[in-house]
Amino acid sequence: MQYINVANQGVKSLSPYQAGKPIEELERELGITDIVKLASNENPFGFPESAKKAIQAQLDHLTRYPDANGFELKATIAKKFGVQPNQITLGNGSNDLLELFAHTFAAEHDEVIYSQYAFIVYPLVTKAINAVAKEIPAKDWGHDLNGFLTALSDKTKLIFIANPNNPTGNFLTEAELDAFLAKVPENVIVVLDEAYTEFTHPSERVNSFALLEKYPNLIVSRSLSKAYGLAGLRIGYAVSNPEIADLLNRVRQPFNCNSLALTSAIAVMNDDAFVEKVAENNRQEMKRYEAFCQQYGLDFIPSKGNFITIDFKQPAVPIYDALLREGVIVRPIAGYGMPNHLRISIGLPQENNKFFTALKKVLNLGNEK
Repeated sequence: MQYINVANQGVKSLSPYQAGKPIEELERELGITDIVKLASNENPFGFPESAKKAIQAQLDHLTRYPDANGFELKATIAKKFGVQPNQITLGNGSNDLLELFAHTFAAEHDEVIYSQYAFIVYPLVTKAINAVAKEIPAKDWGHDLNGFLTALSDKTKLIFIANPNNPTGNFLTEAELDAFLAKVPENVIVVLDEAYTEFTHPSERVNSFALLEKYPNLIVSRSLSKAYGLAGLRIGYAVSNPEIADLLNRVRQPFNCNSLALTSAIAVMNDDAFVEKVAENNRQEMKRYEAFCQQYGLDFIPSKGNFITIDFKQPAVPIYDALLREGVIVRPIAGYGMPNHLRISIGLPQENNKFFTALKKVLNLGNEK
């Protein structure tokens, strides 16, 4: 018996999601230590102290189920961003929410639109429900919103937009998004995936909740894995109009957010100093990466995220493998159709220094451009 013959048609074409290589795995494989991981866009400052204290206070209560509705976290999010609790849906990371959006609004033979070089989970969730994936060719590595509009049909149910985009770091302005949303039919759900929004400069950051007031078919999805440092706990949230939120909460699995994730999220949502420290380090170190690439003639995609993607003009996997032997883990992205690129997460200054040193050795970059 071959059980692939029993699986949903869309599942047959999928491959398991390939996460960044764990530090422990590299230690086992090569027997090296002092490894720097710049592969998964994690927070380089580690777990915030505010979350540690919140977890300590929660430990004696873990025999109880978590609050299925996340009342306190929703109240915290509502207060921070000026929205209503009945607009909020909580997820086991924003990845959980992306799957939830697809299950709620799309079905077999419905069309789902997303960009080439966009987050790999969009095609994954689309194909898993046997929906029709409409991948729009990228424009300068980012979203071609006019191409999205051209692709709309009476079968379109869902549009995914990542802003900033992963893995390229491209960014759409509020004016661009506003003009696009004004042309999308109200019966098509638009997901604005803002997992990296905290890394954009406040002066250019999209006021997505203001857009939500204008466009009731918009869902704003955010993560606490990146700037907030809670990747290991898996927690995210979506904000939409109350009717959409009600539908999402009908499909959402009960207790999808555990007690430690909920209490940690409340703590870090109130820890603005930590998030600003993370964002400022990212801004300063991004400048160093750009200067390094310019100094050695390496092409890169300008990024508004906490990562930078470099085009090596040759297959990048051998470079990735050589960096592993130097104790540096980065992210190959051939699975995105970018075999000549590597995505590097922005770390602390000393971590970035190790990457610069390792890459110069691997590529023999002895001379400046």
